[in-house]
Amino acid sequence: MITIAGAGLAGLACAYELAQRGAAVTVYERGGAPGAGSVARFAGGMLAPWCERESAEAEVITLGSRAVGWWAKITPVHRRGTLVVAPARDRAELTRFARRTRGHRGVDGAEIGALEPALAGRFAQGLFFEKEAHLDPRRALQDLSAKVQELGAEIRYGTPAPARVTLDCTGMAASLSGLRPVRGEMAILYCPEVEIRRTLRLLHPRMPLYLVPRGDGHFMIGGTMIESSSDRAITLRSLSELLSAAFALHPGFAEASVVETGTGLRPAFPDHLPRLVEQDGTLFLNGLYRHGFLLAPALAQQAADHLLPETSDEDHRERQTA
Repeated sequence: MITIAGAGLAGLACAYELAQRGAAVTVYERGGAPGAGSVARFAGGMLAPWCERESAEAEVITLGSRAVGWWAKITPVHRRGTLVVAPARDRAELTRFARRTRGHRGVDGAEIGALEPALAGRFAQGLFFEKEAHLDPRRALQDLSAKVQELGAEIRYGTPAPARVTLDCTGMAASLSGLRPVRGEMAILYCPEVEIRRTLRLLHPRMPLYLVPRGDGHFMIGGTMIESSSDRAITLRSLSELLSAAFALHPGFAEASVVETGTGLRPAFPDHLPRLVEQDGTLFLNGLYRHGFLLAPALAQQAADHLLPETSDEDHRERQTA
């Protein structure tokens, strides 16, 4: 029996990988529902390894390249790419972004308008990362929880984990050296007047914005990364900057309703890369930082390889031929 503390993104991903390999798995979660206590519920859900290379290590691309196919077996994945734009005054930001990333092609104003008619005439240049995708984080957590249970694993919601477990996936609650919180803030807008189909990134020197469509006129906006352990509600400054950036992307967002705001403390190690750490007989998967949905599949596979080494070679061959 493999026991897992935490039924957030990391814990559920590990349970899925382990259960697929025939392991008996029990997951303990204090919250009462999938994702109820997980910082992942405030994520953008962007499966964007090439964009993330702008500020992340090359390993993020390597590990994240499997994410789209992995998630597509579990939950709807929207493979529409990522469009990166910048106001004319910030064109240097676009040049810098292009130099630090790959997997994109330059697009002019006409092609931007063809990709997203709502942006026609608003931006003269951009970058299009055609192979990237996005998903709805909250639906993905629910669908992943359902898949885990379909495979025979048990998830005990509303139940604290025992003192000793096989695998700890509790994020900031874990007692690991070097782990620190990076605060992220987000808002969900309702604006049916603006039609956007893919993830957009608006570059700005002070606060870059990402906007992810959630369907039915809803959009998630975010972009803050604050070194803070405070879990209080979003600050007025951050919300004002996010809303101002959304307005700069399209003036129609001036009429948007703010449906929800949220903050989350994302666990990070100093190098901003996730780790598997063995400590006192427990394996810890932690440090997903802002790349949770992108890197959780690869790290969950690594955790399963570690805990079930006798299945690793066979599973690896199956994944290679899938």
